[in-house]
Amino acid sequence: MATIIRMGPLVSFFLFLLSPNLLLANDELLDDLYEVDALEHVQVTATRTNKRDIDISAAVTAIDEDEMLKLAPDVIAEMLRGQPGAFFQQTTPGQGIPIIRGLKGSQVLHLVDGMRLNNAFFRNAPNQYLGLVDSFATQRAEVVRGSQGTLYGADAMGGVLNMLTPEPRYAEAQWQQESRLYGSYDSVDDGWVLNARTQGGKQGWGFTGGATYQDHSSRTSGSGEKLVPSDYRSKATDLKFIVDSSENTSVMLAAQVMEQPSTPRYDERVPGYGQQDPSSEQYLFKPNRRTYIHARFQYDGPGEWFDQVEAHLARQVITDDRLTQDFGSTDIRTENNRSTLDGVTVQFNSNFDSGISLVWGAEYYTDDVDSRRFRQQEDSDFRTEVRSRFPDGSSMDSAAVYFSGEWLNTEKFNLNAGLRYSWFDIRLPGNESYDRVKLTPSDLTGDIRAVYALNPNLKLVANLGHGFRPPNIFDLAALGPRPGNRFNVANTDLDPENVWSYDIGIKAETDTLEFEAFAFYLDYTDKITSVFTGETTEEGRFIVQSENRNSVKIYGLEAVVYWVVQDDLRLFAVVNYTHGKESDIDMSFPADRIPPLNGKLGVEYFFNGDWRIEPYVLFAGNQDRLSPRDVGDPRINPLGTAGWGTLNILLDWQATDSLQLGLRLENLGDKAYREHASGIDAAGRNLGLWVNYSF
Repeated sequence: MATIIRMGPLVSFFLFLLSPNLLLANDELLDDLYEVDALEHVQVTATRTNKRDIDISAAVTAIDEDEMLKLAPDVIAEMLRGQPGAFFQQTTPGQGIPIIRGLKGSQVLHLVDGMRLNNAFFRNAPNQYLGLVDSFATQRAEVVRGSQGTLYGADAMGGVLNMLTPEPRYAEAQWQQESRLYGSYDSVDDGWVLNARTQGGKQGWGFTGGATYQDHSSRTSGSGEKLVPSDYRSKATDLKFIVDSSENTSVMLAAQVMEQPSTPRYDERVPGYGQQDPSSEQYLFKPNRRTYIHARFQYDGPGEWFDQVEAHLARQVITDDRLTQDFGSTDIRTENNRSTLDGVTVQFNSNFDSGISLVWGAEYYTDDVDSRRFRQQEDSDFRTEVRSRFPDGSSMDSAAVYFSGEWLNTEKFNLNAGLRYSWFDIRLPGNESYDRVKLTPSDLTGDIRAVYALNPNLKLVANLGHGFRPPNIFDLAALGPRPGNRFNVANTDLDPENVWSYDIGIKAETDTLEFEAFAFYLDYTDKITSVFTGETTEEGRFIVQSENRNSVKIYGLEAVVYWVVQDDLRLFAVVNYTHGKESDIDMSFPADRIPPLNGKLGVEYFFNGDWRIEPYVLFAGNQDRLSPRDVGDPRINPLGTAGWGTLNILLDWQATDSLQLGLRLENLGDKAYREHASGIDAAGRNLGLWVNYSF
């Protein structure tokens, strides 16, 4: 850390007002208070190279393990509340998604240690699969905002969320071991989290393993209403080994399992806006499970054509089983849906004498879908097999090659550009509705990124990128109930979605100030959207199917400031503004689920050597710019979602070298509100307690 630069109060306050948005609480601004090498890891996702945040053009956000322990999120996406360019949507507790620059679901690429979480039946709307990644086995969550078509390919249209698990590495020759016991309690849902983790090793090898159990009762809203049914449980375990077989080579083996045995879908079980009755008598994810194994090989050169090579092999199996019953019906449906996603990737990092630096590689994924559905009467044990949610035996394979290079790097100017070619093979077995389908979409994506240094601590950045998303199995052929009393049927004639992403920004970084502001614009075409056919099912649900229907323009501003006023006092602010317009043939209207103006303001104060207090405000403005789909969505008030603000306080105490204690006071005013596009009201006043014991 360089020497601290003291700024005049007027200058500091002016910058504070100009910037409200922030790469929050992950900085090495005070070595004696935080020992977090946040910037080192952010670039792993942003550029797949090691560079400081201020030296790259990408808009990035990082959240570390300490923040997760303090907030105890049920699902990682909760950590993106009040973060730059992000918004949180929740349909039912235990689930939730980030909305990044107005895009969501399969329009945002989700990764675990660099490998895809997105699978063949990921929806381009809110889905539950991020709830199958254990927050308490995540060391860092990193977000890159804007299209990332070169390095990550399909689905990375709004951005990339990469969840990184602990890396047990040791420099000493002597055996070392450390363990932790963590517990958290929240009064608003009588919710408990218990986590145990141990890791150990010595120079050349290490291991880490952990287990998490969560038990949550139904949530109480700010109005004092018990939101029934919103209770759920989850359990998870993970294990990782790293062996350095030589000075230059390393092998990693890891496994993760997480399950929610029986989670109710709240918005289907209660009447929504415009409904007198709920859509479903029963709706349970029973169970949802994710099993994941991952092997990684690393070699650090020197080689003739590369300085580093990294190869990954992974298998992810997601089980999405359901029990559903339409309201007023005696038919009970049980579903067994499974995605088996195998992936292999290889990447090379090369630095040439000419000054050109390259990141280049290839990847291959194959996803097989198994799906069955049965129907029975509620007073009978006899089951009849009926059409499954997804075509049983369908598959989605993909292959890609890419390179991204630093073509010009001077003291003042840096230029980075790259290209990626992606090819897909999508197969659907035929049935009574359509013949056997084979689709082979492909696309050439790329980006150009530039950094101009006004001085070493102040830089202008610009990014231009092209991203795409091919239709997946869900888009093409899902059959079954959808939110809002809808029923989805197949359309096997879909084209890929495309997006052009533009942004310009400014980054400033000193020992007392971090400032970042971006203006962005997304030109999104061939959007796959659900369209009413004008027909209804026997149960009265409106029949819909996917079509490449519309084009969308999304633009906005993101700004963040983090200011160390003095050694024990910091201020931070985040502000996000997003505007979306959608066009359909000869008419225009607001885009779907665009977040309102939102952000976070707060103070962080250290006192008595071992105490920290953080009062902060989360806020969102009114959102009455609704699309026709929003107006018809029972989760969204057709008059618009009211604005809100909550006062919150975090207090933590390093009682001993081994023991940390913490307090969460959330929504102190007991505000009754709903986050825009969510299917459940937000939690009311909450008292949260947590303890972390290391030994």
